[in-house]
Amino acid sequence: MEETKKVKKVLGSEALGILLGRWRDGTFTEILTDWKWILTYTRRYRRAVWSYTILGVISSTLGLVSAVASKYTIDIITGYDSSQLWFVILVMLLSALIGLLLRSVTSRISTRISLWVNNDIQAEVFDRLLNADWQALNQFSSGDLLNRLTNDTGSVASNAIHWLPDLIVAAYSFIATLAVILHYDWIMALLALASAPFLLITSRRLIGGMRSHQQKLRQVSSELMAYETETFHNLDAIKGFGITDRYSAGLRQQQENFRKASLDYNLFSIRAEALLSILGSAVQMAAFCYCLYLLWSGKILYGTMTLFLSQGTKLTSAFNSLVRSVPSFLNASVSAHRIRDLFALRPEPTQAVDDTLERAAAQGFTLQVEAVDFAYDPTRSVLCHATLTAAPGEIVALIGPSGGGKTTMIRLLLGLIRPSEGRALLRTSSGQEIEMNAALRRFFSYVPQGNTLLSGTIAENLRMVKPDATDKELEQALRSACAWDFVSKMPESIASTVGEHGHGLSEGQAQRIAIARALLRDAPVLLLDEATSALDVATERIILRNLVQQYPHKTCIVTTHRPTVIGLCRRVYQVSDGALRQLSPEEAQRLAMEF
Repeated sequence: MEETKKVKKVLGSEALGILLGRWRDGTFTEILTDWKWILTYTRRYRRAVWSYTILGVISSTLGLVSAVASKYTIDIITGYDSSQLWFVILVMLLSALIGLLLRSVTSRISTRISLWVNNDIQAEVFDRLLNADWQALNQFSSGDLLNRLTNDTGSVASNAIHWLPDLIVAAYSFIATLAVILHYDWIMALLALASAPFLLITSRRLIGGMRSHQQKLRQVSSELMAYETETFHNLDAIKGFGITDRYSAGLRQQQENFRKASLDYNLFSIRAEALLSILGSAVQMAAFCYCLYLLWSGKILYGTMTLFLSQGTKLTSAFNSLVRSVPSFLNASVSAHRIRDLFALRPEPTQAVDDTLERAAAQGFTLQVEAVDFAYDPTRSVLCHATLTAAPGEIVALIGPSGGGKTTMIRLLLGLIRPSEGRALLRTSSGQEIEMNAALRRFFSYVPQGNTLLSGTIAENLRMVKPDATDKELEQALRSACAWDFVSKMPESIASTVGEHGHGLSEGQAQRIAIARALLRDAPVLLLDEATSALDVATERIILRNLVQQYPHKTCIVTTHRPTVIGLCRRVYQVSDGALRQLSPEEAQRLAMEF
């Protein structure tokens, strides 16, 4: 730190001190690592990127040819020598028309490639999220994930295609324009380059400020999106409690945070642009005065003066483009870093399923949990030495208060989480054992807590798990779930449309359709996590009796905080404060009677 201050004191550059600080804290290393990742996408489309670059270079060259042709046209007209006039005008017009055509083609190519890359990155991120470890993924809010999936992928896609080609074209334009000006007058070239040292120093300051502002803006943008997503997801509860005003105020606070971050970023950009504009105007004025002197002294003609002024401005613009590539470079690195955070999420463990396991599914599977310990937070155990068995043809109940660990046990059986001690496994009738992992979920049907219906028709919701199911199969599943009575009375029956989260249906109706969807899949294991909580006792019992009678080989686990179904269950486990205890038949019967 002291050394950095000394360097700043000696050189008188605060920007250099910031630059050194960034270097030491590893920021530049991170930026380079982010860009190595971005360039992997650039290399995928290298042919198209090179075509885009070459067209940009040709377009810039034609611009110079047109400018030189304009100079000779003016000189010819002002000198009253028209012998070469039409040839020069033809060259100028052709250069302009071909340049226009190339710019149009370049724009078309750029748009197509950007869309390809954006879709590729977005699809890869989406796939990573779907297959990411459940606990690791839950570190991110849904709004933040959505922001990274849309805004950040768009930024990376754009820079993966445009940044390097635009940098090459800007560098070529700068060198070529400088060469043309040097050909006519070296002093004019120096005047056009007068802003370069200041721009270089300014670019150093931009590195620290731009990255800091970009990170802050992305953070508050994610927070705003997360707030909006959660509000709409829980809109019924918010309305039910009559606290919409509070959430409206909360949104305005989030908007205020976003506004402040945006304005801070905007002010930073305005200051930088103002300094660059003032410097550019000063350089242009100096060049203009020098051109007037050369014209007055008879050393140049009007055409040459026009060329100097136009190309001097173009030279400054090309240099500005090179300098402004730094903010784009940093902006892309911020977005890339946020996406790489998602790519770094550890994937779910999975194990290939062989044919023997597929054949064993017809006889059903036994679920076994052996002395399992698990905790989301190391300071608080959720399950402690938990042991459970559920065999084919059985309905096993997990009862206990809300928050006692029932849903955690379901997640354990689905392989969403893994025990810190003990093991959870699936056993075939032949004795083969496989520890729970993502690949085994094909043998599970699952009805989670809450409303899990999607917008669309009832048939579409059911066919999510079995796309080729016939209407007859849909009807049978709905009947087993006690849902056919109300579905058949709807205007279009199974073709009736429901809104997001089953809007238009009661909670009980939505639950029954969700149960029908699970039955339609016809997997050997059925997990019902509070799936009958919105049903009346009679309907709940009918559905469970249907399971026993119509699906005798299924292994079924039901979690509930009410013991009304105990009489239909082979085994009953009570979950409370991390402990899992199997109740004796007498205890289970007594508990059911007390209810």
